[in-house]
Amino acid sequence: MRHSPRNRTVVSCTLLVAALGASATACGSDGHPLSAKPYDAAEQISFGGSFGDGRKADPDKPLEVTSEDSDGRITDVTAVDAAGRYVAGELSADGHRWHSTSPLAAGARYTVRVSTEDEDGAPGREILTFDTSRPTTKKRLNVTFGPKTGTYGVGQPVTAELSEPVRGKAQRAIVERALKVGSTPAAEGAWHWVDDRKLHYRPKEYWPARATVQVRSNLPGIKIADRLWGGTAKTLKFTTGDRVIAVTDASSHEMTVYRNDKVINTIPVTTGKPGFETRNGVKVVLGKEYFVRMRGTSIGIAEGSAESYDLPVYYATRVTWSGEYVHAAPWSVGSQGSANVSHGCVGMSTGNAEWFFDNVREGDIVKVVNSYGNTMETFGNGFGDWNLNWKKWQGGSALLGGTSEGASTQARARLTPESV
Repeated sequence: MRHSPRNRTVVSCTLLVAALGASATACGSDGHPLSAKPYDAAEQISFGGSFGDGRKADPDKPLEVTSEDSDGRITDVTAVDAAGRYVAGELSADGHRWHSTSPLAAGARYTVRVSTEDEDGAPGREILTFDTSRPTTKKRLNVTFGPKTGTYGVGQPVTAELSEPVRGKAQRAIVERALKVGSTPAAEGAWHWVDDRKLHYRPKEYWPARATVQVRSNLPGIKIADRLWGGTAKTLKFTTGDRVIAVTDASSHEMTVYRNDKVINTIPVTTGKPGFETRNGVKVVLGKEYFVRMRGTSIGIAEGSAESYDLPVYYATRVTWSGEYVHAAPWSVGSQGSANVSHGCVGMSTGNAEWFFDNVREGDIVKVVNSYGNTMETFGNGFGDWNLNWKKWQGGSALLGGTSEGASTQARARLTPESV
């Protein structure tokens, strides 16, 4: 950081010459304190940190520069390593203390240049060169893959949870390059950074039916940053079942269920009514719950009002964390196939809901079209990964896109686990 010297009264040389009538007096004479050669400020400056007496500096501790002269002050500090990387820092308002605000690199040589001024405004200078040590402790980046081992639908993304945040483009590329996903049959796919601790992987299209997917990490022992190294990750293997896709058309009030591209059932349904419209787009089955208690108060509906409800719900297949389900709705059978009367979920008869419950698994696709609702959130409320086209998905890769930080996880979630 650079700071200008304190304000001092300096008479202009030109004005002074005119006042004295001395036409030959030169500007910048030795009488001006700022024109003097900087004095050695070694006795005026002290350096704080865990180094000195031949010891190397600890890169995990900040660099501090302090003025020991109560009448003088520090005016400027620059710290740069041999690779030309500058260290950010802050100078106190009184000019008596400077400290670094960005980390030092491990195993590096730094040159620190300190500019000072004494009580008369004369400039001083001190230059220090020091080395930083190798870290005594290193953070390990451990990775946890998801889902658990098992059989899933063809829409199931792979997730990678990181134990430490990874923000820089170069560091993300190192991590992403080491996280390997393969399938048999093969499928083109890519990682997408959801945030600095989470990645999702999906194929360009859905996984092949009855595929085997293997996920592993090559990060152990790999340097990611100065004090961050690759840690442990348990390999993952899961399989996919049949290609099951359920498409709900909110305008025709009908769900069509496909298995391996063949229609296996057509079900009359009801979706969200005005003000509670069902989300459009592709969702992935998150789980199945035989019984759920759904209450209107959980979504802000006043108890006793016209919209209030408190219902036992059976055969509930969850598609969002905020509470959107495909479930049995015997109270709306008269509207199923002809009108949208729910509070956001897809409702059907108990018999149809039981059939659906028995014929889908986690990872299967539930798609809603022609609703007036918003599009399913990409992240944060389940798996909306498939609502990004392939180009945008690749944009979230540090290797393929390079600049995207991932789609926002801050999306509206109107429904709750108790929603109908």
